[in-house]
Amino acid sequence: MNELTEIRHLQKTDAEAIKNAMLLAYPRLASYWPEAQLNKLVDLFPEGQFVVTVNGEVVAAAFALIVDHDQFEEDHTFQQVTGDYTFSTHQPTADTLYGIEVFVVPAMRGRRLARRLYEARKELCERLNLRSITFGARIPGYHEYQETLTPKQYVQKVKDREIMDPSLNFQLSNDFHPVRVLRNYLPSDKASGSYALLMEWDNMMYDTRPVQPIAQKTQVRLGLVQWQMRLYSGVEDLLQQVEYFVDALAAYRADFALFPELFHGPLMADANELSEIDAIRKLSQFSDAILTRFTELAVKYHINIITGSMPVMDEAGKLMNVGYLCRRNGSTERYEKIHVTPNEAKYWGLTGGNKLQTFDTDSGRIGILICYDSEFPELARLLADQGMDILFVPFLTDTQTAYSRVRHCAQARAIENECYVAIAGSVGNLPRVKNMDIQYAQSAVLTPCDFAFPTTGVKSEATPNTEMILVTDVDLSILDRLRTQGSVQNLRSRRHDMYKLSASELMPKH
Repeated sequence: MNELTEIRHLQKTDAEAIKNAMLLAYPRLASYWPEAQLNKLVDLFPEGQFVVTVNGEVVAAAFALIVDHDQFEEDHTFQQVTGDYTFSTHQPTADTLYGIEVFVVPAMRGRRLARRLYEARKELCERLNLRSITFGARIPGYHEYQETLTPKQYVQKVKDREIMDPSLNFQLSNDFHPVRVLRNYLPSDKASGSYALLMEWDNMMYDTRPVQPIAQKTQVRLGLVQWQMRLYSGVEDLLQQVEYFVDALAAYRADFALFPELFHGPLMADANELSEIDAIRKLSQFSDAILTRFTELAVKYHINIITGSMPVMDEAGKLMNVGYLCRRNGSTERYEKIHVTPNEAKYWGLTGGNKLQTFDTDSGRIGILICYDSEFPELARLLADQGMDILFVPFLTDTQTAYSRVRHCAQARAIENECYVAIAGSVGNLPRVKNMDIQYAQSAVLTPCDFAFPTTGVKSEATPNTEMILVTDVDLSILDRLRTQGSVQNLRSRRHDMYKLSASELMPKH
């Protein structure tokens, strides 16, 4: 059974679960937040308290207050910053998010849950227009060097990689920098010599002018994989290459990773003595294993993955071209290729699907159309009517003319539907696999054409026919302005009195 990982706000009913998790996380300190204090945090600042659950069980958490930066810029203790644990220091109109707790139970360490909590804090800091995030960081390895090094010298040696301190290295790798040494910060923390480091992350988006807090995330980072077709020794060999790309995109803090259509086609090399239709049916036997690995990678690397596509047999024995959205919380959604090309029907016996829908993610509402489907304007328009912000198009094209059809239609979909469109394909030659001899692609992120966007409607594009990743930021808030204030307003200008587009049997209601 796949694990379901969620990050949500702390609830008053979580007190017992928090206690149990903290006792696991801090076996030496044997400390935890009492129920009364947790309830007060929820009452004072609910959006600042995060928990991570795996299959409903609390396994990590991060709590914070808003404080006055100037008041706690100098030397202070944990007791002082929490107002003697009453949280009287919390000021909703102040300028700094101060972290007072973060933990992960031992069994869940190494799964990037702490990073997810840090990212949630950073997004909150930006939404609330706070100047920075600060906290007193433990240095649990310092007690081993306390007789020979000052805390400042210890920190420098950690920076120089002469001493390994996983806790401090984690803070530094997440863009936090040490501001000062705090003495007697937490007297019970003997491993840190009662010292702590005041760490700070600066919000580059901080605006001293009064602004309205943003209700949801608007800056989204897209990661596109331009995949090189090559022969593999087996499915595990291919999945190692998949993990390499996911890891690389996660290192760049991408919100989405987009893989091409049928990128795992090289696995058909072992069935090259079979007919094309039998070879792709054998390829479908790997689909469950590939989906399982993608689901695991989405959680492990904290990234939403669009798996391209793979052949899947339905209950009636028909072979369909489908893909999956693997959210970083562990949930999955399926999408289907509705229109199959004449070649796919002739050589592979593929059947078109009958499912079309948008998907809600933590980074906007998205739609996914596999290759040929992007050449049918009706599908993208139906998705736009359901509030799509980003359209993802995994594709597989052999020649430049085939690629141009997908590319130009994708550009048109961006203009027609006032959305971003990301397209990703495979490149290179593939021996010993029938019907997949050559591939051509130039992956790209395309935009509407108006003053707020690039004049060409191209946000970014990869080098043609070269294996690489493409990382691009898009701003969803610009789409809202385009739809109401753009030079032209394609969605609003439609003549509903003259024509209608409907697919009630195809699309579920949102």
